[in-house]
Amino acid sequence: MTRAVIIDDEVNNIDNLDGLLKKYCTEVVIAGTAMNADNGASLITSVNPDLVFLDIQMPGKSGFQMLEALGENNFEIILITAFDQYGIQAIKFSAVDYLLKPINIKELQLAVEKATERIKTKKHNKELDNLLALIRNRDERTAHKLALPALKETRFVYPREIIRCESSNAYTTFYLSGGEKIMVSRPIYEYEELLADFGFLRCHQSHLVNKAYIKSWARGDGGYLVFENGDEIPVSKSKKEYVANVLIYLK
Repeated sequence: MTRAVIIDDEVNNIDNLDGLLKKYCTEVVIAGTAMNADNGASLITSVNPDLVFLDIQMPGKSGFQMLEALGENNFEIILITAFDQYGIQAIKFSAVDYLLKPINIKELQLAVEKATERIKTKKHNKELDNLLALIRNRDERTAHKLALPALKETRFVYPREIIRCESSNAYTTFYLSGGEKIMVSRPIYEYEELLADFGFLRCHQSHLVNKAYIKSWARGDGGYLVFENGDEIPVSKSKKEYVANVLIYLK
């Protein structure tokens, strides 16, 4: 069984989530609940749960502040509701599971299933560590690492290490500056949004590239971008004007 706690400032939300878990995630046992960050921290310390369902927006301290105050985080976490735009961006950047209210049953089941599998391996929650580092250093972009959930492990890489990303249906392959390739089972459009502030541009339906590695642009109908490592990536006709505006220094 998976021992869990729920931390949310609204009784109705706690009762609703508790009911959904009892009906649809029977492997989860609720070991306690709390309605603010301070009580939540005390609950986690005393119960030592496997899994924490945490509301981010609470009066007084936020869920993020509670996590920072705890220090060591030897539990899996599923964040609930939205925060500000940067908070959601950081959550996605770190590949931490989150649920938006009202809670979707299938998304809840999937998040619990993934958490349960990680609990079985007894690994330290590095995704949560990365999320907290992003929140603490939100303005220090060079320190941010992107979580890439590959088949056997989650890799953490600096965006500056990524030369380009290539899409294949619902999968995305990352090509790193050291020559390594990492495939993740997420569509490329998710990473277009996450990497927009790190100098990446979508030059083609199947390609997202780091403009820092572009050597030249061979013109044509759309042409192709030539990279420092010799890769040649097509520019679609529909993206030609956009790429020209972004790479004006290459004209």
